[in-house]
Amino acid sequence: MPKKIRVLIVDDSASVRQALAQVLEADGDIEVMGVASDPFVAARRIQEEVPDVVTLDVEMPKMDGITFLRKLMAQRPIPVVMCSSLTEEGSQTLMQALEAGAVDIILKPKIGAADHLAEAGAMIRQTVRGAAQARVKSDRRRAPLAGATEAKLTADAVLPPPTGRPMAKTTEMVICIGASTGGTEALRELLVALPANAPGIIIVQHMPEKFTSAFASRLNTLCQVEVKEAAHGDPVLRGHVLIAPGGQHMLLERQGARYLVAIKDGPLVSRHRPSVDVLFRSAARAAGSNAMGVIMTGMGDDGARGMDEMHKAGAFTVAQDEATSVVFGMPKEAIARGGVDRVVPLEQIAREILSADRRHLG
Repeated sequence: MPKKIRVLIVDDSASVRQALAQVLEADGDIEVMGVASDPFVAARRIQEEVPDVVTLDVEMPKMDGITFLRKLMAQRPIPVVMCSSLTEEGSQTLMQALEAGAVDIILKPKIGAADHLAEAGAMIRQTVRGAAQARVKSDRRRAPLAGATEAKLTADAVLPPPTGRPMAKTTEMVICIGASTGGTEALRELLVALPANAPGIIIVQHMPEKFTSAFASRLNTLCQVEVKEAAHGDPVLRGHVLIAPGGQHMLLERQGARYLVAIKDGPLVSRHRPSVDVLFRSAARAAGSNAMGVIMTGMGDDGARGMDEMHKAGAFTVAQDEATSVVFGMPKEAIARGGVDRVVPLEQIAREILSADRRHLG
């Protein structure tokens, strides 16, 4: 029987600690081993027993979450998930947390909002499961757990499957990328390596709403390509990168020889919104062999079905390898389905994108 994921909750709000504990322990594979009201209490608790995952508030008395995170990563690397309220200011701080070693982000559950709590709870539990399998400096590994308890919808909930008809290479290439746990830093490394005239790129990175805007803005300061959070109707252009807004699905659509993105509400697909499966299926339908699919580090199987659909529609598909993935779940599932043409380390993905673009241009 798999060992339970033991979680330490660090937050100065008693109501948030209680709500998080309730959400997490709804999963039989997760156990809250303790709670702490500030980093000093947390440090003493970790000395007694090392958790598998720490959920860490950003703003706390005595010591802020970022400072504690940096100390923790330097002394005893543990997968840390940052927990924050929905604010623009907080989203900027969380970008610093991801760069300092946090593996993911969750929003604090809204206490008393039953509908929100049910949906947010599924995403929080999935995030913690992913963090438990993440490799942080010391290369800790955990055997995969049994399937999660929440029912899982497919991309059928948002749009129908591809028709199966092959599509001629009649437009510029569109690069579709999906990532989850560990993806923020992996995407930074990938996009920084691309030249200003790289083909148009659209990305689904599992993140809560608001944080994708800060993530895109941060990347835009580092990259030669222009990076922004996608808005409904944005065109897909060479030298530009569009990142799906948190909390909404992003689809690729075609108008003549041009591509644009549609931003839509909808249910969680593969337990996520935005979902990689939704993006990849839309690319299979709208672009076929004019698209390239890239699946990167992440927990679960979001994107595996969609990548197989892209592959069958004639797209060139690439998966990040296990050695460079923080969590190998999403690439592994895509490879197992047979929809991946090439498996490469993170540092080679940019080269694959540029090579595919040259082949496409002929």
